[in-house]
Amino acid sequence: MTATDAAEPVAATPLRRAISGKMLFVFILGDVLGAGIYALVGEIAGEVGGAIWLPMLVALLMALLTAASYAELVTKYPRAGGAAVFAQQAYGRPLVSFLVGFSMLAAGVTSAAGLALAFSGDYLGVFLDVPAVPAAVVFLLLVGLLNARGITESLRANLAMTIVEVSGLVVIVALAGLVLSRGDGTPSRVLEFTDETTPTLAVLGAALLAFYSFVGFETSANIAEEVEDVRRVYPRALLGAVTVAGVVYVLVGLAVSTVVPADTLAQSTGPLLEVVAAADAGIPPWVFSLVALVAVANGALLTMIMASRLTFGMARDGLLPGALAKVLPGRKTPWAAIVATTVVAMVLCSTGSVAALAETVVLLLLFVFVSTNIAVLVLRRDRADTDHFRTPTVLPVLALITCAVLLTQQSAATWLRAGLLLAVGVALYFVSSLLSRNTDTDRRSAIR
Repeated sequence: MTATDAAEPVAATPLRRAISGKMLFVFILGDVLGAGIYALVGEIAGEVGGAIWLPMLVALLMALLTAASYAELVTKYPRAGGAAVFAQQAYGRPLVSFLVGFSMLAAGVTSAAGLALAFSGDYLGVFLDVPAVPAAVVFLLLVGLLNARGITESLRANLAMTIVEVSGLVVIVALAGLVLSRGDGTPSRVLEFTDETTPTLAVLGAALLAFYSFVGFETSANIAEEVEDVRRVYPRALLGAVTVAGVVYVLVGLAVSTVVPADTLAQSTGPLLEVVAAADAGIPPWVFSLVALVAVANGALLTMIMASRLTFGMARDGLLPGALAKVLPGRKTPWAAIVATTVVAMVLCSTGSVAALAETVVLLLLFVFVSTNIAVLVLRRDRADTDHFRTPTVLPVLALITCAVLLTQQSAATWLRAGLLLAVGVALYFVSSLLSRNTDTDRRSAIR
């Protein structure tokens, strides 16, 4: 770390500083190792062929570039609000800050809605035959109650669920080793590419899907005020967790393509179950359905923690109604923000499929990442004597290039959905501004 840039002192906060460095590492790892890897391996195989590990590796490098920018900005401005705070510091324009924060918020609640639908679909259907949308609403209610109970309780649940989902992925790698030890499997498939396009285009298209499996690390910026010794522990926890997740993903990519042909993976809605079946090691299929449910639940919990803390931070900074900054006295959790984000996620459950919601999440987050990588460069002009992490200048520049490349891979329908969400944000911003001006006018009139 250096002391060449400006940085805020770690100020007092109404939130409880209860997250240690180890807890933060597990939080980030659990958020990144979410439902994506359990569902998207087949889709990636359909795009690239047997070389599933390669787009996973490319996506890891892309994620680390932007993660380094977050490490610098969070240790420089350790406040709840994340990307919205960074945008306000860099650009000084409330509308820009609002749109960045709203993009992050919209991505969070949209992702939670998609995960709730995934939870209540085929995975839950193995155990219970219930309608998807009502089950998703009940699931989100339970997540909201756990979120409101407290950050410590939420992260303890995250620890247990992260252990389960990581164990499931380790089992997949072990099963692939078992298959190879029997003389079965086809290791050469890890170097095979689809015949439908060139390897470069195949890897690029698959990297977009793989990148979705890495999103989640950015949510940790919104709990900066609840981290102990944030400037020391945050960079290690963030970069370490993303790297560990990437290594696991690459190993899983190698494992599944060795055991199962790419065509079979691409046609399966539960690609990791194909590995279990091929290994024939006596593991019941329902076990992996349960693991997938845990992974999805963990992702939804961590996403809603982020969304509620972001809402709290924006409300406290005047970007959203002040009522959303209310904190539960005993638990020290932002209860009003938790209620609001949970209700919005419930509504979104009935507005689209899991795939449609996931695509919109990626595009909205790319907007946020572009803003954050520009902000880290703009804010180099600030000077102070407080130590914080500093990323090499070339990394945010490379991150901006990768974001631009990924933006070109989005469909027109996804652009339309994201555009409509941002239009709602703009309308909300101007309505809030108008109400604020009217309130100020009334106060001045009362004084006179």
